[in-house]
Amino acid sequence: MDDAVTPQAKRKASLTAKILIGMTAGIVAGLIINRMPEAAWAETWLTRGVFTLLGDGFIRAIKMLVVPLVFISLVAGACGLGDVARLGRVGAKTMGFYLVTTALAITWALLIASLIQPGVGLDLSHIVRQEPTLQESQGLVAVLLNLIPDNPVGAMASGNMLQVIFFALLLGISLAMIGEAGRPATALVDSLNAAVMKMVHIIMLFAPYGVFGLIARTFATVGFEAMLPLGKYMIAVLLGLTAHMFLTYAAMIRFLAGLSPVRFLRNIGPAATVAFSTSSSNATLPATLECVQRNMGVSRAISSFTIPLGATINMDGTAIMQGTAAVFIAEVYGVDLTFGAMLMIILTATLASIGAAGVPSVGLITLAMVLESVGLPVEGIALIIGIDRLLDMCRTVTNISGDAVCTVLVAKSEGEFDREVFDSENAMTR
Repeated sequence: MDDAVTPQAKRKASLTAKILIGMTAGIVAGLIINRMPEAAWAETWLTRGVFTLLGDGFIRAIKMLVVPLVFISLVAGACGLGDVARLGRVGAKTMGFYLVTTALAITWALLIASLIQPGVGLDLSHIVRQEPTLQESQGLVAVLLNLIPDNPVGAMASGNMLQVIFFALLLGISLAMIGEAGRPATALVDSLNAAVMKMVHIIMLFAPYGVFGLIARTFATVGFEAMLPLGKYMIAVLLGLTAHMFLTYAAMIRFLAGLSPVRFLRNIGPAATVAFSTSSSNATLPATLECVQRNMGVSRAISSFTIPLGATINMDGTAIMQGTAAVFIAEVYGVDLTFGAMLMIILTATLASIGAAGVPSVGLITLAMVLESVGLPVEGIALIIGIDRLLDMCRTVTNISGDAVCTVLVAKSEGEFDREVFDSENAMTR
């Protein structure tokens, strides 16, 4: 398993280092230009020229992938829900757990970010001038009706992501239900999904240059004052991840399963280490399966369903980042988030987590969808993408821990759990 993960970890570390170098170079270049005497050539050729080309080009590439990534990933993921019909209540419990905990994760993020106010102190409202598109809270009936598209193609063209998500889920579930007749379409969707994920990897190769241009332009315009809000943003995300891990998950293990949270953390330790080093739920799948089966006493029948499904749709750590980032970007660009907008963020980010494949960087793509759902400028991603690589490692640990919590709870409720294995002092060496 280590041999399979190591090359990916090395590539990931290399890209992380390049992004950090790009961010650092952008900060230095931006501060130098900000401190220079008035120079028209610097404003024309650098700030509005090279920096804008690199930065905005990268952002446009990210926005280009939002609709195809979410649609195809959701259809591919929903196709696998044929297992839900076969496993009955196991599938219902698993899906319910993942959706509820993701909504709780975003709620933690919005609460903590609203208290810390990470974006206060940095004003970029003069850089991106766009009319706020946030809408006041609608009635429940109107919100639910708006989930159903009149024209799915039109919803994709206009970027109405909630309608795209609804149609993608319906199509994927339908393909799963028709069985053999849907296999050709399912194979095509799987191929397209692999192609889109490759596109994500290709675009992320240009991330260091995009980050350089975006950060350089920001610091050339606002100077050193951008550092403190970025630090506050990191703290807000880490606090959200910590609260979800040690309050939400720990409470579920203690009160719903009647188990020791400390023992749970020890048993999931090997998988958490792999998750931290690779920032990929998918790359961590073998380690997570081994931990829940050999260290926690969960049957293979349960874990082989809940863990792969969780790696596909359970992205609590990513949801925390998206909720925090939405508040941060709203504050930076001077947009007031109404209560209705907060609810929209919770709904959109919860649904987006289903389409966020378990590979590095996809959370930033779906973040663009969350921002657009409440009228926030996607350009704000530029501020967080450099440090996001560091936070990505932490939130992947949260993601796979949530998968394990769900697996233990479902297995215990179905009589597929061995308490002696879970409590064994030798579990880590099995």
